[in-house]
Amino acid sequence: MTTRATRSPRRRTVVALAVVLGVLAAFVVRLVDIQVVNANDHIAQAEDLATGASQTLYGARGQIVDEDGTVLATSTLLYDVQIDPALAVQGIDKLDADGTPIKGADGKNEKVPWPDLAARIAAVTGQTAADVQGVVSGALAEDANSQYATIKRYVSTEEYRALVALDLPFLYFDKHPSRVYPDGAVAGNILGFVGSDGTPLEGVEDLQQACLQPTDGTLKYQRGTSGVIIPGTEQEKPAVDGGTLKLTIDGDLQWYMQQLIAEETAKYQAEWGGIIVMEARTGKIRAIAETPTVDPNDPGASAADDRGSRLLRVSYEPGSTFKPITAATAIEQGGLTPTSAVETPDRIEFPNGAVINDSENHPTENLTLTGGLVESSNVAMSQFGTTVSPEVRQQYLENFGVGGGDALNWSGAPTAGFSADAADWDNQTYYTTTFGQAFTVTPTQVVSVFQTIANGGVRLPARLVESCTKADGSVVTPDEPAPVQVIKPQTAAEVSQMLENVYAQGTLAEDINIPGYRLAVKTGTAEVPDGVGGYKDGLFMTSLAGFAPAEDPQYVVLTLFDEPKTTRMSSANRSVFKKAMMQVLTHYRIMPSNEATPLLPVTQ
Repeated sequence: MTTRATRSPRRRTVVALAVVLGVLAAFVVRLVDIQVVNANDHIAQAEDLATGASQTLYGARGQIVDEDGTVLATSTLLYDVQIDPALAVQGIDKLDADGTPIKGADGKNEKVPWPDLAARIAAVTGQTAADVQGVVSGALAEDANSQYATIKRYVSTEEYRALVALDLPFLYFDKHPSRVYPDGAVAGNILGFVGSDGTPLEGVEDLQQACLQPTDGTLKYQRGTSGVIIPGTEQEKPAVDGGTLKLTIDGDLQWYMQQLIAEETAKYQAEWGGIIVMEARTGKIRAIAETPTVDPNDPGASAADDRGSRLLRVSYEPGSTFKPITAATAIEQGGLTPTSAVETPDRIEFPNGAVINDSENHPTENLTLTGGLVESSNVAMSQFGTTVSPEVRQQYLENFGVGGGDALNWSGAPTAGFSADAADWDNQTYYTTTFGQAFTVTPTQVVSVFQTIANGGVRLPARLVESCTKADGSVVTPDEPAPVQVIKPQTAAEVSQMLENVYAQGTLAEDINIPGYRLAVKTGTAEVPDGVGGYKDGLFMTSLAGFAPAEDPQYVVLTLFDEPKTTRMSSANRSVFKKAMMQVLTHYRIMPSNEATPLLPVTQ
C-alpha cells in the first residue's frame, strides 16, 4: 500500500530527474550550437582572442605593360621605420666574432650605447644621429615607458634591407605599397596615376581598377611582453596581387610621338597638340601622344589640366576630314562616281538662302567629286552631298560613329554629336553638314573614319586594352562592340583612291611626300567656339589624317593642333604628319609601294 509518506520522496525524485534531464538537454542544445551550428563564428572569435595582434599584408597592385610586355607601371614597397624608445636607450649587447655577448669586468654584458646605435641608423636613413636621438628622447619625454615612435616614413627597399642588417631588436617596420612608372612621362596621359593612399585617380589606373586592384591579406599573431612575435602563433591569410594589364600601346613608338608632338607644338605655338596611331585592321591604338602631358611619378609637377588626356576628352567640329563621308554617301546613295562633276564658284547662294564659301577665292571650275576632295571645296561638296536626303546623310554620319562614342569609355569623355536631328536642320546646317560642321566628334572618332575606309568599309572599335592576366594566370579580354560594315568594299576602295589623289595632286603633295609610299590623306580646319555662342577670330583646330600604304593600308595617323599661331591653317600639320607617318612605316618595317598612285581627273 502506497502512503503519502512513500509518494512524496518518489515525486521529488521524478521532479529532480526531470530538472536534471532538462538542464542536460539545454547543455546539449548549447553544445550543438557552439560546435556545429555556429562553429565557424566561434572559431573566429577564439582566434581573435588568442592571437591578440594583427597586421595587414599588402597585395601588389598589378603591373601595366605595353604590347611587348615592357613595364609602364609597377608596384614596390616603401617602409616606415618604427622604434621602441624604451628598449632602444638600453643599448644592445656587444658580441664577439662568434656572436657571444662580451662580458665586462663586473661580469655583466657590455653594451653598445644608444648614441652609437642612433648614428648607425642615421647613416642608413640619411638623417643625423641627433635627429634619430631626438625622436626617441621626445617620445620618452611624453611617456617614460614609450614603446612606439617613427624614425622615418617611406624608406626604400634598399634602406629597409640595410636597417634589417643592423640587427637591432628595437626596430620594426610597417610596409606601404607604392606605385612606380619606370619610363616617366611615357604614356602618362593614358596611364594616369594613384594617390599617396593607393587610390587610382586618373587614366587606365582608374578605369581598369577591376584588373589592377589587389586583395590585401592579414597576419594574426601573439606578442610577448617585449613586443616580439611568439613563434608558432602566426595565422596568415595571404594577399592576392592585382592582375597584369596589357595595353595596345607600343612604348617605343609612344615615346617618339611624345617627343615629336612636343617639338611641333612649340614650333607652331599651339595651345596643345596630339597624335594618334591606329592599326587599320584591328582598331588597336599603338600611340596616343599629346603635349603638355604628365609624369605619373610626380603628377603634382603638372598643371591640373595637363594630368589627363585632352585627346580623349575634347570634341570639336571636324571640318574637312569628314568630307570623305560625304563622298561615300553620294556614291552609295546618290549614284555619283569619283568623276561626277558640278560647277564650282568660290561662293554660292542656294535657293533656300544659305550661303557657302570656299576658304580661298578662285575662278569657277567644273570640279569632279575627286576634285572636291583634292581642293577641299565646301561649295562643291555641299552640292554633291545634297544629292542625298538629310536623313540619309545623318544616318551615314552616325554609322561612321558620330554621336555614338568610341568604345574606349574614357572617364570625362565628351558628349559629341549633332546639334539637331536632320528633320530640324536649318537652311545653313542643311549644307554645312556636308563638310564637317554643325556636329562634333572626338579625335578617336576621326581616326575611326579613316580606319573604316582603310579597312574595306568595316568600322572596328578603337582599342587601348589588350588583356588582363589575373594573379591565378587566367587571361581576360575586354568585351568589344562587333565590327560594322559601314560602306561597301567597292565604295571604300573608290574613296581611298580619291584620298590618294588628295595626297598626290593637292597642295600637300610636296610637303608630306614620303618617297616610295602611297598615302591617302585629308586635312581639316575647324573653327573654335568662343564660349559665348560664336567662334574665335582667326583661330582654328587644325588636323591631318591619313593611312598608308594606300594600296594595302596598315596604319592610320591623325595629327591635331589646338589654335596654332605661327601657321593658323591645316598646313601647320604637314611637318608633324610626315614625320609621324615616316616613323610608323619605319618602326613597323612596312614595305614600300610597288606602283604609283593612279591619278583621277580633278576637273572636267
